[in-house]
Amino acid sequence: MKTTINGVEKETDEATSVLRLLEVEDVESPDMVAVQLNGAILDRSQYADTTLKDGDVVEFLYFMGGGA
Repeated sequence: MKTTINGVEKETDEATSVLRLLEVEDVESPDMVAVQLNGAILDRSQYADTTLKDGDVVEFLYFMGGGA
């Protein structure tokens, strides 16, 4: 099935969870990443139970620190 991940269309396995996608995409520091699915931010507790569907759009949003 096709899923768009951070603006790039990719083939993903059926029944891939958001949690598994973080592993497959080799996301560094997954604790510091928020996941947006089809425009909605997922609660971290939903990652394991949320299964991707054909045509889903996923964005990994990284927390940035900084300041003066």
